[in-house]
Amino acid sequence: MRFFRCSLSIGFAAILSVFAASEVFGQTALDGIVRSKAVRIAIPTDFPPYGFVGSDMQPQGLDIDMARLIAGKLGATPELIPVTTANRIPYLQTKKADLVISTLGKNPDREKVIDFTVAYSPFFIGVFAPKATELKGPEALAGKSIAVTRGSVDDAELTKVAPPTAEVRRFEDNNATISAFVAGQTQAVATSAQVAAAMITKNPQLGAEYKFLLKDSPNFIGVGKSEDALRAKLNEIILAAKADGTLEALSRKWLGRSTGDLPE
Repeated sequence: MRFFRCSLSIGFAAILSVFAASEVFGQTALDGIVRSKAVRIAIPTDFPPYGFVGSDMQPQGLDIDMARLIAGKLGATPELIPVTTANRIPYLQTKKADLVISTLGKNPDREKVIDFTVAYSPFFIGVFAPKATELKGPEALAGKSIAVTRGSVDDAELTKVAPPTAEVRRFEDNNATISAFVAGQTQAVATSAQVAAAMITKNPQLGAEYKFLLKDSPNFIGVGKSEDALRAKLNEIILAAKADGTLEALSRKWLGRSTGDLPE
């Protein structure tokens, strides 16, 4: 009888463990966020103006504002997790983060391992110059000097549109390119939003600003593979923020330009 009771207890415990495992296995990322009222969001802290550490030692930037907006709409407290370009996708795959908001572009290789929301912000290469310099488009570069990093995507895009009379001065790396522009060796510079933001922050005396677009590559929020419920909820939040002007305001605040035509 004692053996029977013991066997029965072991069997009942095994059944309970199976049910418990099934519940955990069936729980989606959105279920976990709703239950815990917390959301773990991977963010950049070394990529201004999208994410960086401010003078108060707190993260700030477009991606940080977006993370807090998403958390608020989910009714959850944001747990901001700093990541690098190399580990942001592994953080999703190993469930160290529920979602990634970190200047994440979409491409076929990444789509094999994670899923993406609709786009929430632009990431772009553009032409920057002092406010007093009139540059409304590539044709305005005629007769003007412009710095760019040799062999970069910036160089390739600029070369496509620069008029024959533009004086394109190519430098060996981003530091040399920016230094030339800051020193007044060129009237404009072609570079990424990230590099330009750091330049403008460090050299406010230049009065430099975004002039026109060379190439756009939108940012998307990354979620775990097959987390369809969470992705649908995030899409709902992003599209509402797009419709009410919130995304436009964030882009103007941090990038100094419109969101443009974000893909859905």
